[in-house]
Amino acid sequence: MSTAAGAAAAALFGAVLGSFLNVVIHRLPRGENLATPGSRCPGCGTAIKPWDNVPILSWLLLRGKCRHCGAPISRRYPLVEALTAVLMAAVVLRFGADRDAWLGLVFVLVLVPVTFIDLDLRIIPNKITGPAAVVAIVLVLLTRSDDLVEHLIAGAAAGGFLLAAALAYPAGMGMGDVKLAGVMGLFLGRSVGPAMLIALLAGTVVGAVIIARKGRAEGRKTAVPFGPFLALGSLVALFAGEDIVEWYLDTFAA
Repeated sequence: MSTAAGAAAAALFGAVLGSFLNVVIHRLPRGENLATPGSRCPGCGTAIKPWDNVPILSWLLLRGKCRHCGAPISRRYPLVEALTAVLMAAVVLRFGADRDAWLGLVFVLVLVPVTFIDLDLRIIPNKITGPAAVVAIVLVLLTRSDDLVEHLIAGAAAGGFLLAAALAYPAGMGMGDVKLAGVMGLFLGRSVGPAMLIALLAGTVVGAVIIARKGRAEGRKTAVPFGPFLALGSLVALFAGEDIVEWYLDTFAA
């Protein structure tokens, strides 16, 4: 399969999987069953027919409203579907339509729900990070077994770094962030370094903007989830982390 065809297939499957991730984002942190009941209108509770549940397209055709009661359906649904599709296609374009893309594809499917759940509820569920850690190790063994030790060390280092931060300042960092950092290291290997740096810089910038707008006292009380910043750093590192690491080593460690 050519890279272009693989990217198109990844985009298609990404949109479908993004539809499922919408279910995960809503139901998983609330302890609800992911399989049943089927999708329903948030307004009238009517079951959504399969032809009204086509990723992205159905929302556009229905103009973001329920066919039965006209209640608005959140823009988040097509956004998550489109974001997942674009990211999965980008992974294939970056790494090729072969097993080199597996780690990146699965990592995207972890980062998307983690980001939106943390934005909504300020939690990162163990039911995502736990299985993700196991899958990451398995995929590294299957696709790049020689790098397993590097990925294990990166996971321990990234998780340990945020653990120290969480112990030093519990109000600013949660254990969910610590576990996510460990998962990032397992997926990214040494590229987790740039990911962490970008996450910290982005979080600092956003924090500074909030303080500038609200004042120091109120700004410091504003809760900002860190998971989305970790996800942002992860995506940058996924696509450019190796280049950043090589540039750093060539420039400063030569």
